[in-house]
Amino acid sequence: MGGRSSKKDKPSAEKSSKQEQKDTTPKNSHESEEYKIGKTDKDKAKESSVNTSSVKDVGPPSEEELHPSWNDEILFSRHPTDKVTKDDFELLTVIGKGSFGKVMKVKRKTDGKEYAMKVLRKEAIIARKQVAHTKAEKSILQKIQHPFIVGLHFAFQTKDKLYMILDFVNGGELFFHLKNEGKFAEPRVKFYAAEIVSAIGHLHALGIVYRDLKPENILLDQQGHICITDFGLSKEIKADDSTHTFCGTPEYLAPEVLKGQGHGHAVDWWSLGTLIYEMLTGLPPFYSQNINIMYQKILNGELRFPSYISPEAQSLLEGLLTRDPEKRLGSGPDGTQNIKNHVWFRSIDWEKLEKKEIDPPYRPKVKSSSDVSQIDQVFTNEKPEDSLVQTSNISATAMKENQFENFTYVSQAAINAAGETKVAS
Repeated sequence: MGGRSSKKDKPSAEKSSKQEQKDTTPKNSHESEEYKIGKTDKDKAKESSVNTSSVKDVGPPSEEELHPSWNDEILFSRHPTDKVTKDDFELLTVIGKGSFGKVMKVKRKTDGKEYAMKVLRKEAIIARKQVAHTKAEKSILQKIQHPFIVGLHFAFQTKDKLYMILDFVNGGELFFHLKNEGKFAEPRVKFYAAEIVSAIGHLHALGIVYRDLKPENILLDQQGHICITDFGLSKEIKADDSTHTFCGTPEYLAPEVLKGQGHGHAVDWWSLGTLIYEMLTGLPPFYSQNINIMYQKILNGELRFPSYISPEAQSLLEGLLTRDPEKRLGSGPDGTQNIKNHVWFRSIDWEKLEKKEIDPPYRPKVKSSSDVSQIDQVFTNEKPEDSLVQTSNISATAMKENQFENFTYVSQAAINAAGETKVAS
């Protein structure tokens, strides 16, 4: 794929000293601190209902049940004796790994449904000063319900670890397919871009700026629809507000982020323009292996197009890659709709798109929703296990200060499937 044959070719960015900052070093798929997890088809296995007639009446829950310790924080499903914990999931395959922990494909023992279990070590999160980001990621994910965004089903914790149970997506990273093919045909790019516009527009409507749009954070599901994952850099800010955190991945950083002048939702549309350009050509528009040169190109470089890119696509890219965020296509209260109305998207039926009634132009080579052949064997060859964590001063501090209070979560979909679910906090 041009000059960027692998993620290791990407340059590194310097870290900010701010506590809220996250490492802007482009992520290698084997070392990423976040994980690529997404959506499967509807599983045909039915949720097993709770048989209350066979449950002995034990009276109201005790104080210990209402306020469990770190070691046994649980989700109650209809009755305190029906616990949902990490032990309710069979570990199947490792599908991602990073410095905070790992992600495994798991199967829930009660109904056979498969998920992605993201396991994070508290000690690593605290040491890297990522407590706020981790809590924000979980908080944001539980507010989102969209066909092109990964879904969060459960979240719980032990003394040493955090657990998030998410959709499992097995069609591979968009980066993987782009690297193999070099570039995509324009109709295929348009399809992916339209689904991304729908997803980002949904986030902005909820007051969420994503801030890390790139091929590595986009998965394909079994049918070929996109699924955005990895919300570790996302933040809730008002549409007319801004934040000053220097974060993101170098190739996709908007000029206002580099200038440190404050940024808002418009950074996502700059990143979309960069991503569309990369899908069409194989490289981002201002790419250089020298990170300082690349930053200068992002700030001042001329936007050039190969002759094979259509005039309509060039017009869209010029709008999205406008350096002034207030003049950028997508900015303002009607920004998402303005993008949808652009001439390049005139063939898109947005209602059908969001119902997944438009056939994807490419279908990943997977045999079923359980197939892991599109996931790196560096992960899948590893033994799936939830390893023990040695006691440390940091984890003891976390327990004492209760830094991950209210992390427990159960989705409305899980509540509806199980009947009535109560959460122990």
